Amino acid sequence: MLKVGVYGANGRVGQLLVKNLSEDPDTRVAALCERDRIDFHAPEGSVVTNDAKIFLDSCDAAIDFTVPEATEALLKAAMDRPRPLVIGTTGLNDAQRALLEEASEIMPILYATNMSAGIALLKKLVQMTAEKLGDFDIEIVEQHHRYKKDAPSGTALTLAEFAARGRGLDLEKVRVSCRDGITGERKKEEIGVMAIRGGDVVGRHTVGFYNDGEFIELNHTATSRETFSKGAVRACKWLVNQPAGLYDISDCLGL
Repeated sequence: MLKVGVYGANGRVGQLLVKNLSEDPDTRVAALCERDRIDFHAPEGSVVTNDAKIFLDSCDAAIDFTVPEATEALLKAAMDRPRPLVIGTTGLNDAQRALLEEASEIMPILYATNMSAGIALLKKLVQMTAEKLGDFDIEIVEQHHRYKKDAPSGTALTLAEFAARGRGLDLEKVRVSCRDGITGERKKEEIGVMAIRGGDVVGRHTVGFYNDGEFIELNHTATSRETFSKGAVRACKWLVNQPAGLYDISDCLGL
């Protein structure tokens, strides 16, 4: 049975991971890591700690849905204690992404801003559509609950990356995430990525391709956070059989 650690166990997805791992016949919750204390009854036999090194020593693989600073600490600890890591933290900066890539040279890491099968397929569709409909304007709108801390969402930025890839563009040179005042006409290569926050929206992403006389919109809506937690459990079970390297949820699903 696979002994899995949940890093950031108090979080919304973290608590669902504990539930899903406990229900899966092939896994058990071996370790929980949280800065302060666990706000729920920990599964029997699991190690509860705020030390990333003790956490890693107590599990065969780990799943992380936290914040960039916590993920950075986990990656640094894992450099001395390599483990398969599934990471769903969004908002990583360039240095943290570089650390992720460095760590993947000695352990298998699956990093995805969204663990759902639907988003994995949507990325492919966005790239293909962007390539085939080269004259269409691309605009991405994402909606999330009021508590989300980063904007635009990691998923929206990933979708924008795939759109830019379909056009052979550098996203950072063409992305626009704010329009206010007299902005002038929209530039042809512009890719808009906008954020809406409010209520308890789990996640909705719309990628629109707009032209004179017609438009196409590709939508994905997550109605439950278990979409992400169950996807992460599936990814973890797949990842433990892979060699060192950096993987995406699309690799896990064979897309």
